[in-house]
Order: sequence, then structure tokens, then C-alpha cells
Amino acid sequence: MTSPKTYPSDPIELPLRLDADPKPAADCRVCQALDKQRSEARAKHNMSKVSDLNIEIRNHPHKGKREHS
Repeated sequence: MTSPKTYPSDPIELPLRLDADPKPAADCRVCQALDKQRSEARAKHNMSKVSDLNIEIRNHPHKGKREHS
């Protein structure tokens, strides 16, 4: 006897994103400090913190238009 299907469809598999780290703005002390923290977190294999810091660097406001890497 087969088991009845108890879910509406197959699970969705999302791709693993391996985007490059965003580059900190060269003239921004906040971005430079975040970059240092990111390096320290990576050295400790704390990839959750690395991800959080990437988001902070990417979203940190600067005057004028900024290119994201």
C-alpha cells in the first residue's frame, strides 16, 4: 500500500549564491571598519557574521551613486 501525498507539490530548491564580497568604499571609515570586522569573522569561520557584514557594507549610504560589487 502506498502512502497518500500530504503536500501540494515538490519542494523548491534555491541555488547557492556565491556572490563576491562587496567592496568597501575607499574613502569611508565606516566601510573600512566593517571590512576589518568581516576579515576577522572570516578568520574565525563565522560565515553568518561575514554575511551580515556584507549586507551592512552593501547598504551603507554614501553621497552620490555608488557601484556595488
